[in-house]
Amino acid sequence: MIYIKSKTEIELMRQANQLVKHTLEMLIEATKEGVSTLALDKMAYEFIVKYGATPSFLRFNGYPASICISIDDEVVHGIPNKHKILAEGSIVSYDCGVILNGWHGDATRTVGVGRITADKQRLIDVTEQCFYEGIKVIQPNTRLGDVGQAIQQYAESHGYGVVRELCGHGIGRNMHEDPNVPNYGVKGRGLRLSQGMTIAIEPMINMGSHKVMTMSDGWTVKTQDGLPSAHYENTLAITDNGVDILSI
Repeated sequence: MIYIKSKTEIELMRQANQLVKHTLEMLIEATKEGVSTLALDKMAYEFIVKYGATPSFLRFNGYPASICISIDDEVVHGIPNKHKILAEGSIVSYDCGVILNGWHGDATRTVGVGRITADKQRLIDVTEQCFYEGIKVIQPNTRLGDVGQAIQQYAESHGYGVVRELCGHGIGRNMHEDPNVPNYGVKGRGLRLSQGMTIAIEPMINMGSHKVMTMSDGWTVKTQDGLPSAHYENTLAITDNGVDILSI
């Protein structure tokens, strides 16, 4: 079922998403060689609860941490661990969600640890631009296939793989609502977007093949070829003239 939000409800979602934004900014500032992902997760938890919110991911379907931290070939859902230490030259994705006053916010950023290669920086930059290519086409009545095609076309034009098994989603009082929002598609197909819908668009782009695998912990998804992956996400509302990005 798709829930249409009022302007008041969208403003409440903006508050949750602004907290996500500031949490991600704090994590990016703390991204340094030698820092454990568990320490970063603790920082995020303390920051979120200080503002009266709850981490969306904590205990969601049994997930054991407050945020997802995925490094290099980890696509999504990397579990923070005291033995998992940031290393110079790696790229790290922070996926953060919060519940504030009953409404969810959700966003992701991928950044480099210290100096990274030009190839890794290009992957990060293209992944972020994939998001913006997707929202360029959005108006009321735009089909989801148009959004997915725009993302896919841009990523593949740079030689990258677009993850198929995972996608964006509706969001509101629940972290995951209808509809699913794939990062690939066929123009003119799929659900029509309408004013008042709130969705999270989150390109997951691999440097090599689009193929992924889930690790034995049941959560961490990695690229099959071992090449790096980047992730960029924002929550947005569909308006009468396009989109309103709530997490920027």
